[in-house]
Amino acid sequence: MDPQDNHRRRHFTAEQKVALLRLHLVEHVPISDLCQKHQIQPSVFYRWQQEFFENGVAAFTQPSRARGADKAHQTIARLEEKLQVKDQVIAEIMEEMVRTKKESGRS
Repeated sequence: MDPQDNHRRRHFTAEQKVALLRLHLVEHVPISDLCQKHQIQPSVFYRWQQEFFENGVAAFTQPSRARGADKAHQTIARLEEKLQVKDQVIAEIMEEMVRTKKESGRS
């Protein structure tokens, strides 16, 4: 084992952190065993656990936020489409005005 390995920070994904927390909370694996096996400090594990519980509400509110975001995206798309149609109509009207002016002899 490289001596520098002890000084490198290991980065765990959110999924990995939840999996380790689950091992302790659901399967009752001792924290000391998890920390030793995965080479993490117990203080790091406890911080993950604290963050998990502090942000747990988000797990139940995300779907409604996602639906709201989808609805907002649909509304924006619909409004952009209406705006594009209006721009086309204005362009046609301007074109008609220019042609009418030229036909009537006015510049």
